[in-house]
Amino acid sequence: MTRTVRVVALTGLILLLAACARQVPETVQHSAETPGFLWGLWHGFVFPFAWIGSLFDPKIAVYSVPNNGGWYDFGFFLGITVLGGGTHFSSKGRKSRS
Repeated sequence: MTRTVRVVALTGLILLLAACARQVPETVQHSAETPGFLWGLWHGFVFPFAWIGSLFDPKIAVYSVPNNGGWYDFGFFLGITVLGGGTHFSSKGRKSRS
């Protein structure tokens, strides 16, 4: 097998396994206080700090369950990439130009 075929096969296997992961809807209760987009944005922004805290305290979580699904995930993604990493990467670009 060539290296490319192995990489494609491994990627396909990982995606196949990831597609099986889900929450059981009967066990997740949604209410008016269920975190949505804005909470996802905040949780994404504080992710690095929450992750470090979760290593020492099992009560600290980096991702809210239950949440309202896609909008929470979108906010979480934006919080990590734009608010967290985006400012870091843009500051590196400015320093190298000086």
